[in-house]
Amino acid sequence: MKLALMVSDSHVARAAGDALREQYGFVPVAEADVVVALGGDGFLLHCLHEAMRHEDPKPMFGMNRGTVGFLMNDFRQAALQTRIAAAKTFVLHPLQMTATTASGRVVTSPAINEVSLLRETRQAAKIGIAIDGKTRMEELICDGVLVSTPAGSTAYNLSANGPILPLEAELLALTPISPFRPRRWRGALLPAASQIAFEVREAKKRPVSAVADQMEVRDVAHVEVEMDRSIALELLFDPEYALDDRISLEQFAS
Repeated sequence: MKLALMVSDSHVARAAGDALREQYGFVPVAEADVVVALGGDGFLLHCLHEAMRHEDPKPMFGMNRGTVGFLMNDFRQAALQTRIAAAKTFVLHPLQMTATTASGRVVTSPAINEVSLLRETRQAAKIGIAIDGKTRMEELICDGVLVSTPAGSTAYNLSANGPILPLEAELLALTPISPFRPRRWRGALLPAASQIAFEVREAKKRPVSAVADQMEVRDVAHVEVEMDRSIALELLFDPEYALDDRISLEQFAS
């Protein structure tokens, strides 16, 4: 098994990377069977976005040298290849965001965790929502709204009081951020095949940005979101503490 190594820029991650290089022979990513990522969740997302630039993304085994490390395995130097050979595989499909700005510029970007629409100024955003071509909400007055994958449901979505989705659930979470009207609307669970469209009302007066994971588009007028099944990303986890277990445990966290 040929392994490549990607390391975040933190001091802790760099030190761990140096230790691994002394013990194992790593190859360039293009030649590898598996990529080992050292860092935190944000760095793993960065690595996955880099992988999506290639036709055949490599499976990724993350080890935590960051803060939270929800998507990461524990860092251990010993028996790395044995761990990877025994790892449990999860396949993630990203969202595809197509954002059209008020000036007519069209920007597309993938999102592994979520696509968020966020107000840019002190004034609340006004956003219309359509699902599969049918208007479901004429106007949501809010700080924002997001669409989350199961993998991202424990991130920003959970902070916005959205539901935790099991990885195997063929669902997306549509979650409002600080909704003002309708006051009691708490979001919706949608089939993973849904096509979601957001129309920004009064876009010049109440500007809104669209964010796909870490990529932001300012002053959007229209945003479409759907799952892109043409891209499959493989995450590898130690079987005793895999991603599905972590997501399940979050539902019982105090």
